[in-house]
Parts: sequence; structure tokens; C-alpha cells
Amino acid sequence: MDITMLRHYVAVATDLDLGRAASTLGVSQAVVSGSLNQLEATVGEQLIDRSSATLVVTDAGTLFLVTARAEVAAHDAANTPRPPKTGGKAKASKGKGRAPRVKGEPLPFKKRQSR
Repeated sequence: MDITMLRHYVAVATDLDLGRAASTLGVSQAVVSGSLNQLEATVGEQLIDRSSATLVVTDAGTLFLVTARAEVAAHDAANTPRPPKTGGKAKASKGKGRAPRVKGEPLPFKKRQSR
């Protein structure tokens, strides 16, 4: 069982429609259906009843949905990139109006002041 299977299951159990869940996930309906079949085989329980025209989450599926949502949320929280630490607030410029000098760049030409 991997996180992709759990994502597919949560989407189907939430939407109660394979096509809509597949569209939301950005994959084909066959991929979602295959993922659900694998998940049900791994768990050993039927999680979604597909025998009628509409999908129905079984009792075992309802219990498993709580666990699946928690696993997906924990995975997303652990894999969310964090912004780099800056060491505090950025310092404002001193207001001298000059661009920073690049090492090796020649000094700018200055006009000679008249006397």
C-alpha cells in the first residue's frame, strides 16, 4: 500500500464518482480503478461497493477513510517544502542610491570638480 493508492481512495470516497476523482487527480479512470482494486486486495476488505449505479462506501471503507485521510495529511505535511531561514528581517539599504559593486568590476568614472 502506498500513498498514491490512499490518495486515489480518498478522492473516490469523497466524490463517489470514479471519473470525477480521476479528473481531480489528473489521471485516467482506469488508473484509479486499478489502484482501488490493489488497495482492496491489500487491505482484504471491500472498501467501495461498485455494484449499483452509484458508488457506496462500505462500513469498512468508512473506517478506513479516517485512517487514509490521516496518512495522506501526514505525508503532505512531512513533504511540504519549508521556506529557507533568513536569520531574521531583511536589512534596508542605507539610502546611498548606489547599486552594489561586483568584484572585479572597474570603478565608475567620476567627473573632476571645478574649483
